[in-house]
Amino acid sequence: MLAILVLDDNAYGVSIQKELKQRLNRDCSRGALHTALTRLQEKGLISSEMGGASAVRGGRRKRYYTVTNKGKVTLKAAKDSRDVMWKAIPNFSLKTV
Repeated sequence: MLAILVLDDNAYGVSIQKELKQRLNRDCSRGALHTALTRLQEKGLISSEMGGASAVRGGRRKRYYTVTNKGKVTLKAAKDSRDVMWKAIPNFSLKTV
């Protein structure tokens, strides 16, 4: 969902894959991404709509994704929970022993 927010109006399958690779150095297969997007959509956390057909894509249309209000609330709650846990660590240092 964060990648969708980063990409804003340009969040479709391939662009999401590229964003994950670029920012997180993580490869994600089309199938795995499609499964995750489908599940997020079924939970009402994201929505999608089809874009216009393009001659460059052989007349095929892209499916664009957006994060719903429910998705944004869920992301904020997850971030807040993580922040609480990080702040609770005494004398936290990134130095390894």
